[in-house]
Amino acid sequence: MNEKLLKEANQKALSYITRRHFLLDCVAGMGSIALGSLLAGCGSSIAGTGAAPSLIDPANPMAPKIPHFAPRAKSVIYLHMAGAPSQLELFDYKPELHKLHNKPCPPSLLEGKKFAFIRGVPQMLGPQAEFRQYGESRAWVSDHLPHFSQVVDEVSFLKAVHTDQFNHGPAQLFMHTGSPRLGRPSIGSWVTYGLGSENSNLPGFVVLTSGGKTPDAGKSVWGSGFLPSVYQGVQCRSKGDPVLYISDPEGIDRDLKKQTINAINEVNRQEYEAFHDPEIITRISQYEMAYKMQVAVPDVMNINDEPEYIHELYGTEPGQESFANNCLLARKLVEKGVRFVQLFDWGWDSHGTDKSTAINVGFRSKCQQIDRAMTALLMDLKQRGLLDETLVVWGGEFGRTPMQENRGNQEMPFLGRDHHTDAYTIWMAGGGVKRGGSYGETDEIGFEALSGKTSVHDVHATMLHLLGFDHERLTYEFQGRPFRLTDVAGEVVRPIIA
Repeated sequence: MNEKLLKEANQKALSYITRRHFLLDCVAGMGSIALGSLLAGCGSSIAGTGAAPSLIDPANPMAPKIPHFAPRAKSVIYLHMAGAPSQLELFDYKPELHKLHNKPCPPSLLEGKKFAFIRGVPQMLGPQAEFRQYGESRAWVSDHLPHFSQVVDEVSFLKAVHTDQFNHGPAQLFMHTGSPRLGRPSIGSWVTYGLGSENSNLPGFVVLTSGGKTPDAGKSVWGSGFLPSVYQGVQCRSKGDPVLYISDPEGIDRDLKKQTINAINEVNRQEYEAFHDPEIITRISQYEMAYKMQVAVPDVMNINDEPEYIHELYGTEPGQESFANNCLLARKLVEKGVRFVQLFDWGWDSHGTDKSTAINVGFRSKCQQIDRAMTALLMDLKQRGLLDETLVVWGGEFGRTPMQENRGNQEMPFLGRDHHTDAYTIWMAGGGVKRGGSYGETDEIGFEALSGKTSVHDVHATMLHLLGFDHERLTYEFQGRPFRLTDVAGEVVRPIIA
């Protein structure tokens, strides 16, 4: 694009901007001052994230930033099992449920409780797995996860997590944004807003999915909400082009692409100087990031060059879209300085309506799909010296009931469990987490918390603490008040911190 054409394009764009913003530019007088004062509460501004107030750098919103205090973790890998795996078949062993199997559920467990599908008086359901204790921590792990039992001393369990959402979409939003309603930033967005990124050629927040579908809550679970959209997650794929449209169309070479982006961003910069809209900065940053990603992303998203022993460790199959491939990619991404990697694996909704969702059939198959890979991820991070600075989180959006929900074939019953909000298990590893720890305990049937009750906000506060943030001070001004990930709640779960 020659200078004459570029100048004409800029003049046309600026002419458009002037007309578009005529009223804004020409408003004057006390009425406009009063209106501006009123509207200030409806806009957004940037609050400080560090020990002293600081602004997002307009020239580089993803520049590395200093947290409130020395962090234990530099990056996060979050493994979310979308659909909510049953803690009673994995980590929360309840032998008393064996004795109650197929007996009517006591009315006291049903009164005043909300369930997604249970109606009438269901039967109790004993554990559909065999349990043993492993490692020096003597943690209970089921035979569904034989590989994971080898690394159980690397993790800390939170066994009494609770939520107030019993449907998948709102519960997933709550787990990832701190609110069951649309519009709030996701954890990854808060983290990249607070810390920036260590690699200017890759997104700070990358999302990988497996299981054939996205989570019930949709892409809002990695959205940036009211934060500048530069902080939203970038979804990549482990099959085909890692990012859609990453390749240039025919007839467009890299030099021409660079000239085009420079011309577009020059117009954007002039618009920003005139109106100071932070989304214009996001637009500039995203154009430049997309250009850099064309070179950096295909390289980091290629697992073909990994040695054979790594493929054997993870159980990866290059060219396929799988949880195993995504775990290996997560390691590669944090190794390259990506701040937050989010893995969603769909297919954990175990109602027992058919073979694939049965807690006694399909659930075991899902466990086999993740067991080897998530174990390999911990082992691989550790052998590379990355586990100490990488926080790994595993869990779902809620738990499963100790009573059964059988809506399947009565002649060949497929057993299932309903959604349960009062107690479920997640685990954390690395990044300042105590090795071989466990916090919280449920009653003899895994229905309610007896001790160590942990809210979703507590989980978020703990994650931010390990990254060097006081969760009450990591805020963003929006609609006239400071917002934070933990809303007005949250306590750091200190017993699991090393």
